[in-house]
Amino acid sequence: MSTQRFVMKCGGSTLAALPDAFFEDLRSLQERGVQPVIVHGGGPAINETLGKLGIESRFVNGLRVTDEATLDVVEMVLAGRINKEIVRKLGKNGAKAIGLSGTDGNLIEAKPVANSDEVGLVGDVTSVNAAIIEGIIAMGYLPVIAPIGIDGASQRYNINADTAAGAVASHLGVDTMIVVTDVPGIMRTVNGEKVVLPSVTFADIQEMIASGEIYGGMIPKVRAAMSCLHGNVKEVLIVDGAAERVLSRAVTEGQIGTRITRG
Repeated sequence: MSTQRFVMKCGGSTLAALPDAFFEDLRSLQERGVQPVIVHGGGPAINETLGKLGIESRFVNGLRVTDEATLDVVEMVLAGRINKEIVRKLGKNGAKAIGLSGTDGNLIEAKPVANSDEVGLVGDVTSVNAAIIEGIIAMGYLPVIAPIGIDGASQRYNINADTAAGAVASHLGVDTMIVVTDVPGIMRTVNGEKVVLPSVTFADIQEMIASGEIYGGMIPKVRAAMSCLHGNVKEVLIVDGAAERVLSRAVTEGQIGTRITRG
């Protein structure tokens, strides 16, 4: 099998709920010469920790309003707790992983988002130091990246995990990004039965949101997947992490979940 590489984005709570078989599948891919890179989020865990500390969680258009106190918690939860939980779980299942934050070695360089006056210290990715990721892969390890960014003045930024994952994939020259969720893909009702759509475009998604076919909690999942289509990434594959050998099937067969393209 030729060396293949993929970037996988997963929410922290989704990853925590995944069975050991998922991590074993990652290990078997690594052993077969496939090079996975994980970028993770952790919204629910951040909300929970902020709540315990009496700090209110506020969002503007899906972005967390982030001051320095909130950013301390975001970094602690993402780079401290969740990142290391994922690394440990991979290690437990025989995979070799190294956890990183986007601030390590200026891995993810960022600048304030356009509406920073509303959301505070939220960043857009300006560049990714792909050489760090390449170095870790060359040593035979799987990079696990927490989406915190940094600028030239060492100011940290909270980066949306989907944006960060898309930027990492683009800078690594990866065509396809895999978004691991708790749903089998984008569903449509056909003859009274729910079926997974094998592929959709941005226009299809907008139509399905407008018609109410995509609704509720699925809307942010689909929008998140769309925001991973960043730079040179050509398609995003939404898959259910609990499905059997989901990553092996996504990488080698491609016939699982829903493929999203710009159209």
